[in-house]
Amino acid sequence: MSPRLPTLMLVLSLLALAPAARAQMPGGGPPAVGIARVEHTAITETSEFVGRVQAINRVALTARVTAFLEQRLFTEGTEVQQGDLLYRLERGPFEAAVSQQEAAVADASARLANANIQLSRAQSLLNTPAGQRSSVDDALANQRSQAAQLMSAQAQLKAAQINLAYTEIRAPVAGKISRTAITIGNVVSPSSGSLATIVSQDPMYVLFPVATRVQDELKNRYADRGGLGAAVVKLRLANGSMYGQEGKIDYVDPTVATNTDTVLIRAKIGNPPRRPVEPNEPVDRQLIDGEFVTVLVEGMEPIQVLGIPRRAVLSDQQGDYVYVVGADNKVEQRRIHLGQSTPSVAVVDNGLKEGEMVVVDGIQRVRPGITVSPGPASPPPSGPSR
Repeated sequence: MSPRLPTLMLVLSLLALAPAARAQMPGGGPPAVGIARVEHTAITETSEFVGRVQAINRVALTARVTAFLEQRLFTEGTEVQQGDLLYRLERGPFEAAVSQQEAAVADASARLANANIQLSRAQSLLNTPAGQRSSVDDALANQRSQAAQLMSAQAQLKAAQINLAYTEIRAPVAGKISRTAITIGNVVSPSSGSLATIVSQDPMYVLFPVATRVQDELKNRYADRGGLGAAVVKLRLANGSMYGQEGKIDYVDPTVATNTDTVLIRAKIGNPPRRPVEPNEPVDRQLIDGEFVTVLVEGMEPIQVLGIPRRAVLSDQQGDYVYVVGADNKVEQRRIHLGQSTPSVAVVDNGLKEGEMVVVDGIQRVRPGITVSPGPASPPPSGPSR
């Protein structure tokens, strides 16, 4: 007997027993999934748009007279108050002009007083043999001429005083002032351009274009709640954080942009300092003129909708769908149509009924027609507050 024969028989015996051993091993069982009930829930209707922050007031400071720039009286990048003195121009020539016009007014006043005396004398002599009508007429004409010359001198004095006042450039509005464009010692004039710019800070405007179809939907949604002005406007900043202030819509453009078929809507929102204000120091505010933000237009009161967790919704080329677990724990793929949803709740307009169960956890293990082992879905992660 060959010495290899026992070894060969042992191998054949093990191969024959392997299928029976595998048949006796228990199976893996149906995959475990987390499910959630389709039910009515309260959500706040929200629409998102891309908007831009815009200052309510923007003023370019310019010189009204030609003179040397003598002083700059503000710190660049800080906030100024209405009426604050910002620049001082050379005053000497304008003060001299005022004094000259004051003298001209005094001279014209004296001449008018003398003309009044001459007119009164001529009128008193008119009824005497020495009086002549022509003398009265001449005195009256001279009196009126001197009165006109006084008015002209007074007007020139007022113009000189206005020019003198223009040597002090003050803030017409409150806001943050830019860097100065022209430094001390240079000659400035009305043609010199902007010396600096003041941009108002609180409140701010937010402008965002809305498609005409969406505008009609918003108008219908808030028609019985006071119109668009009753909607609450919130902002999401570029870093993803939510801005802490709320605003209101205060203007809707009366014209549709023909190239985009959109209507421009404007909201007003506060922009308070984030920390105590220090004199002559920049004020820290979150909103900056010109920045892009995400605008969220929310309803004032929650509404009841048929909702499911947002993470239960899947999408493909045909649209949105979910996996529904029936009473026999079998999975069915169901096409759905979503309505106005939130980041956590998907609003279902049709495709599901209240009380049905949808797969939320373990979706990657699910296929249509298989049997699953359902259990309660895990709560959504809280995430950082925004």
